[in-house]
Amino acid sequence: MKFSGRLSKMVSYPDLPIKYQLMLGEVQFDLNNLIGSEVTLSYLGKIFCGNCGKSTKKSYNQGYCFPCTIKLAACDLCILKPELCHYEKGTCREPFWGEEHCLKPHVVYLANSSGLKVGITRRTQVPTRWIDQGATQALPIIEVKKRLTSGLIEVIFKKHIADKTDWRKMLRGASEEVNLLEWKEKLLTLVKDDLKGHEFTVLNEPEYKFNYPVDLYPEKVTSINLEKVPVVKSKLLGIKGQYLIFEAGVFNVRSHSGFEVTIEGEHASSKT
Repeated sequence: MKFSGRLSKMVSYPDLPIKYQLMLGEVQFDLNNLIGSEVTLSYLGKIFCGNCGKSTKKSYNQGYCFPCTIKLAACDLCILKPELCHYEKGTCREPFWGEEHCLKPHVVYLANSSGLKVGITRRTQVPTRWIDQGATQALPIIEVKKRLTSGLIEVIFKKHIADKTDWRKMLRGASEEVNLLEWKEKLLTLVKDDLKGHEFTVLNEPEYKFNYPVDLYPEKVTSINLEKVPVVKSKLLGIKGQYLIFEAGVFNVRSHSGFEVTIEGEHASSKT
């Protein structure tokens, strides 16, 4: 079967293994059934902004035109660096958006994607955030009332562990299992004094574990860019994070948000 539409972030469901659907406009395109078969992904030459819907020559911030990148709070620097959240200073680009996204409960967590890391996410994004990162393990450790506090606490933890995922390493296979509970206690002891003055709750929640639908991980990770290679015809080996793993290379779906494409596979099915 064959479907066309604008790409957006894959939808995931925490099954065993993770279940994925690819969004093509209003169509939810089932992906797990395509693993092991040849898939054709074709770029139709157009990119559309995920906010205003206008055609754009280039996609910025994973799916926006340049004017929207300049005006949207979702594209501000504080999204990448939450410790710089400036809502309380009255300078948020979109105060209502800030209230809905930044003045909500956030979780500081430990995860194992390409190795141990610390991160933050809105409570409502548990466990989606970890699946998007390709984590095999995750553990919520602290909850706070707003994004700024979570960012400041993350900075404290970053003095002791990484806060980034090595996406190439993540796509080469599952990381060696880490004792997250042990690391939680170790880190909370290390940062005890630094946490004074911050309002937070230490969580006592179970660890999350994730299994991804991958038949074979690549030994060498080669990235696919549809603007350079507009047609990809290759066997789909698996899905992890926001990546489709083909024999020909790995395709970052999220970074191609707004691209108009056609996807064709022997075992394709959809839900509208």
